[in-house]
Amino acid sequence: MTTFQIFVALNEERYELNGFLLGAALFAPLGIGAVCGWYRSYPLDNIWQRGVIAVLAAIGAMLIGFLAAPINQFLGVLGMIVWLLVNIGFGILATRWAISGRGESGSGTGTA
Repeated sequence: MTTFQIFVALNEERYELNGFLLGAALFAPLGIGAVCGWYRSYPLDNIWQRGVIAVLAAIGAMLIGFLAAPINQFLGVLGMIVWLLVNIGFGILATRWAISGRGESGSGTGTA
């Protein structure tokens, strides 16, 4: 969503359909977030859990985009680009954290 917002902010004078472009920017993170959440949760056998993860990923992607609106208002396009790069960095860190915890057994198993 932030990428679409940057695109619209850079091309405001060129296009008169900014509302339609921002509408597309609203639905893009829903689809992309859901697909990425579904794909990343592939090792889970429970389809219900995979669906919940996909929905949470879609909503999270949209919320991150909503947070870019005040950043655009106060810091402009450069602030949104920094926001996008920070979110990509956090996504990489979160993926590494999730992968590192995947193969470990839970605490309190009773083995010494």
